[in-house]
Amino acid sequence: MKLFSRTPLAVALLSCTLSLPYAAMAEDMADNQNTLPLTELRMFADVFDRIKQAYVEPVDDRQLLEDAIRGMLAGLDPHSAYLEPEAFESLQVHTRGEFGGLGIEVGLEDGFIRVIAPIDDTPAQRAGVRAGDLIIKLDDTPVQGLDLNEAVDMMRGAVGTPIRLTIMRDGRDQPLELEILRDVIKVHSVRHELLETGYGYLRISQFQAHTGDDLISAINTLQENGPLKGLVLDLRNNPGGVLQAAVEVSNAFLDEGLIVYTEGRLPNSELRFNASPETVAADIPLIVLINGGSASAAEIVAGALQDHQRAVLMGTDSFGKGSVQTVLPLGEDRAIKLTTARYYTPSGRSIQAQGIRPDLRVDDATLTPVDAGERIKERDLAGHLENGTEEADPAQGGGSERTARDFQLYEALNLLKAMQVLQRTSPAT
Repeated sequence: MKLFSRTPLAVALLSCTLSLPYAAMAEDMADNQNTLPLTELRMFADVFDRIKQAYVEPVDDRQLLEDAIRGMLAGLDPHSAYLEPEAFESLQVHTRGEFGGLGIEVGLEDGFIRVIAPIDDTPAQRAGVRAGDLIIKLDDTPVQGLDLNEAVDMMRGAVGTPIRLTIMRDGRDQPLELEILRDVIKVHSVRHELLETGYGYLRISQFQAHTGDDLISAINTLQENGPLKGLVLDLRNNPGGVLQAAVEVSNAFLDEGLIVYTEGRLPNSELRFNASPETVAADIPLIVLINGGSASAAEIVAGALQDHQRAVLMGTDSFGKGSVQTVLPLGEDRAIKLTTARYYTPSGRSIQAQGIRPDLRVDDATLTPVDAGERIKERDLAGHLENGTEEADPAQGGGSERTARDFQLYEALNLLKAMQVLQRTSPAT
């Protein structure tokens, strides 16, 4: 089975957003105003005037100034940006995890939109959208040629408005058309399931304001089925999000020590976050899965757990984004997203442009069982002796459907089992 890259429904915000007092920052910035380069300011005014006078078409003053602001920020680094009303609202939506849409997690595959999974109790699930469906048209617009963000924007919209999806589904010769009414969608950034008895799976798709609480709730739910022998925390293709959420997730597995610290030019951008003794999973064996799509807040969690030797990291090198962006409002409907600090793991590592290297490298691959043929065993021989005891419970066996199609997760589960075996066979001290 072909495994494809998963991209969250929300536009990937490869940053940790951090709220710093705007007034304090403005005061610090004001101290540097006496060093403004007057020659360059005159040049800016001259260019502005020449565009106004000589450009082939009339240009609105407000548009020119907004373009200048946009260019100023874009020239700093890839993550600083000017947020116009639509972009500012979109960022707040992603942070809250609530928007008007259909309720499906999608990825891009061969130019089409592949449904990764419909979200429970959403319009898409109720309309019959299934994991693996290939979306080829949105209303009358073919999706081939659209990028993922354009397709996602088309699927979102005002609550109560309809959209028609044309879908190709395995086992059907003809396309399937589904009309769906958009509704308020609350994105649950944490998913969980029991892979096998005693082994839990936690998937964080992005870090939102409520992710920490959702993770704790998921762990408690898994523990209701009995003691946990191990957990897999899946941070693959997690683009980051809210810094505080990354701290809360790390704190769920650590009961002491530094989690992350930030350093910047402004005094109030230098912060330190420490684990608290209250935690829900301080002693449960833990595997963390990362890959090249694990960025920012996901790297904070992975780096903290690795530095404290709390988890084994598996997968491939992470994205390598070690900077913090602060959202500074400009009035009610605009803002700038400005890089204000770098973050460091507990041991002092800056992973900017470096990434987190896993303890065990496991590349993504297709898991294909080999049929060795049916072999004759003792129980097949005529007249064989009976065992004399009841047949062993096979429920401990083969893993979930998820591990069958996900090689990295399959290897993580095997490692957790090996850790249990080693723990049982280690001599007492």
